[in-house]
Amino acid sequence: MEKDENVKENETINESEITIENTEGETSNIQIADDVVAIIAGKAVSDAPGVYAMAGGFAGGISEVLSGKKNLSKGIKVDVGEKETKIDVNIIVEYGSRIPDVAFDIQNRVKTAVEGMTGLKVVAVNVHVQGVNTEAATEEKEDNTENEVKE
Repeated sequence: MEKDENVKENETINESEITIENTEGETSNIQIADDVVAIIAGKAVSDAPGVYAMAGGFAGGISEVLSGKKNLSKGIKVDVGEKETKIDVNIIVEYGSRIPDVAFDIQNRVKTAVEGMTGLKVVAVNVHVQGVNTEAATEEKEDNTENEVKE
């Protein structure tokens, strides 16, 4: 196997390998890195209504600040097998959102995106709600109070 210059000496990349057969009966392999699955899932989650942010660890937040780029795999953990995957999603919801609806929507979005783009069967999407953003609710309450005072 050829050495990738972007991979450090002791770093390993987890990949799933998909074997496909073409119309002439020949087989070939496709390798999909776990990070690719995590990024696909993260993008699907970030587009879901009711999600304030992804809940990730301290290190993920620091790397996001330092790089200036949004880390789409933040808060996503994938367990990829040969033909299937299990995905854990850690989120912070917006105040006022109905959590079961947000979670169900995330599960559908992630399953559709990952299966559609990778061909892997998604056997589980576990949604872990780590917090609720109350800043919007506090700001709304302050705006209402200011309007009442002005009247």
